[in-house]
Amino acid sequence: MSGPTVTPPPGETSGGTSAAKTRVGFVGLGSQGGPMARRIVEAGHPTTLWARRPGSLEPFADTAAKTAGTPAEMAADCDVACVCVVDDADVEQVVTGENGILEGLAAGGVVVVHSTVHPDTCRRLADAAAARGVSVVDAPVSGGGQAAAEGRLLVMAGGDDAAVERCRPVFATYADPIVHLGPLGSGQLTKLLNNVLFTANLATAAGALALGRSLDVDPDRLAEVISHGSGTSFALGRVAAAGGTLGPMGERAGALLQKDARLLATVADAAGVPAGPVMRAADDALDLMEHRR
Repeated sequence: MSGPTVTPPPGETSGGTSAAKTRVGFVGLGSQGGPMARRIVEAGHPTTLWARRPGSLEPFADTAAKTAGTPAEMAADCDVACVCVVDDADVEQVVTGENGILEGLAAGGVVVVHSTVHPDTCRRLADAAAARGVSVVDAPVSGGGQAAAEGRLLVMAGGDDAAVERCRPVFATYADPIVHLGPLGSGQLTKLLNNVLFTANLATAAGALALGRSLDVDPDRLAEVISHGSGTSFALGRVAAAGGTLGPMGERAGALLQKDARLLATVADAAGVPAGPVMRAADDALDLMEHRR
């Protein structure tokens, strides 16, 4: 097995010539991961893909991307292995399970966890990876598939400075800004806080529109006014677009928002820190979406 490519500062080698592109592996080609992987391929990084479902690979048939039979086979052909699957169990299976990434990734490689998971999951992975000379960076993202396709995702990174900087040219293919929050796990904590605040804002936005309706203020006009005022929020736009209710949001994203609220509550409980009003408001939204925490 060949060793990892040593990536110099972006765009330059010690001789001043164009830098070699980092070899990238990618797992998790869903609505967000798929556009991220395509951006990596189109930026010229040698890319190897693995997917449980062959259909997920079909959109890449017209690209330079290679495919692998297992995550381990994929990892043996890359320096940075990106994981963008749904939950903690999926991440651990792909990274540390049989034929997982750690079985193939050479010493010096980096595993990037783009999934939103418990910070402790990333720390467990880092312990297992360290025994093989591999680093882990947690780098959850925000923005959705369209933002990924346009190269404007938000990446919230946690991990060793050198490991994060090594991944930065890869992140830059699909993200702007890229924010390094601190040590491993800090990216996940930041993403969970963001998602719980968004969930809380859904409750307050829906509550304001409902209260206005009860007081004979047209909810569409009210939403139009608030969107130009100090009370506006991204959540208000989502609630207004759904007719002032959280039903459609619950169908699309209720389970994921519930998962993230549960994760943050677990972290806060373990730290002995009261979650406070943001969690109470988030719980109100989850109740309205019929996804009680």
